[in-house]
Amino acid sequence: MPALVIDGHPNPGSLCAALATSYAEAHGDATVLAVRDLAFDTNLRLGYTHRQDLEPDLERAWEQILAADHIVIVAPVWWGSVPALLKGFFDRLLLPRRAYQTKANGLPEGLLAGRSGRVIVTTDSPWWYLPLVGDTTVKQLRTTTLRFCAIKPVAASRFGPVKGSTDEQRRRWLAKAAQHGRADAARRNRRPAAASTELVRSRRPTG
Repeated sequence: MPALVIDGHPNPGSLCAALATSYAEAHGDATVLAVRDLAFDTNLRLGYTHRQDLEPDLERAWEQILAADHIVIVAPVWWGSVPALLKGFFDRLLLPRRAYQTKANGLPEGLLAGRSGRVIVTTDSPWWYLPLVGDTTVKQLRTTTLRFCAIKPVAASRFGPVKGSTDEQRRRWLAKAAQHGRADAARRNRRPAAASTELVRSRRPTG
């Protein structure tokens, strides 16, 4: 079952990049999409009032999302959120009538059902500190991004504190990411294939 691992860190030499690679290699049927390597405008310049055409790299990224049945997002915790690069990627790509739609009653309905997810975050804070301050990055990625688009269930993994970590600690974290990759692959292989994406594929963004 194909997985798409979205590496949202701007630095190719980051722990996030290494975790994404470790997870994907252990999964065995996964592609790493490094957002930093894509050429696109991160600014949704007119909001959702006018359509902003997707650049070729974003169109290809969307096709990769549609082809996957497991979506993994790897990102650092920056100011209780994610890097601007990753946020811009979401703003530009997860559009109305493509990733979600608004029902007649005004409530949102995700259009990427049939996929599971995982969020992997790195932090300079101790692992126990994130729940105390609301675990905002995990909540943003898991609840108001993936689950909002009907991707579920979504597991979460947290690695830190990165600052001051030793080589041995980082090796353990990479091994843990690989363990998650193998476990997720085994779990997905026991589930039915993702629902057809033809309906979603045919929709065009209007925002």
